[in-house]
Amino acid sequence: MFYYVLKYVLLGPLLRLVFRPRIEGLENVPDEGPAIVAGNHLSFSDHFVMPAILKRRITFLAKAEYFTGPGLKGRLTAAFFHSVGQIPVDRSGKGAGQAAIDEGLGVLRKGELLGIYPEGTRSHDGRLYKGRVGVAAMALGAGVKVIPCAMVGTFELQPPGRKVPRMGRVTIRFGKPLDFSRFAGMENERTVLRAVTDEIIHEIMRLSGQEYVDMYAPDAKAARAEERAREKQRRENKDKPRKSSGSVS
Repeated sequence: MFYYVLKYVLLGPLLRLVFRPRIEGLENVPDEGPAIVAGNHLSFSDHFVMPAILKRRITFLAKAEYFTGPGLKGRLTAAFFHSVGQIPVDRSGKGAGQAAIDEGLGVLRKGELLGIYPEGTRSHDGRLYKGRVGVAAMALGAGVKVIPCAMVGTFELQPPGRKVPRMGRVTIRFGKPLDFSRFAGMENERTVLRAVTDEIIHEIMRLSGQEYVDMYAPDAKAARAEERAREKQRRENKDKPRKSSGSVS
């Protein structure tokens, strides 16, 4: 009940005012039955803008950190994410990936709509990164179609690190449902999961127009941080005064 109060009374109108979403291909999202909406992830706002424009309730798998913050703020944040249909998933430790898949399959088996970000985390630079195969395992395991989705403009309005979004217009594009029934019963085949995931990512790239990077986003972010650290060290070494090489008589 509170989900719909947020969507239609409290949060939804505010989001429409701030982001003025332009929606394309909404007819590709089924009115009933289980399906996966797989999208790019550019901004914290993505969690709320897309659900606000869908006719149906959608459940997302969210990182557990959103539900475990300390103090009153942490409890309020957890309550909010629960109320908007987010399911906490612990992404650390052995078996974390399977736990996320099990949670997603549970949503789909109830005939509901599941939202997934195949990249696994927000893009730190606006580019599209290699997808995790969990989305393919869920699609094949539940025998459901995948609707690719592209968020365009949320990175510019609320990039990582910006708490309050700027006002502007975003576009949300839903592509034609992807049918992977030809791979039925092959959800444990790693090469099949990789191929299905890559096809989903390719469709997201086509819809979003993003540059694609064939590596996982956390790895790319870590490599970028290391390069910045090396560059900083090089500048510091260059700026250090050189020791005199003259001899004393």
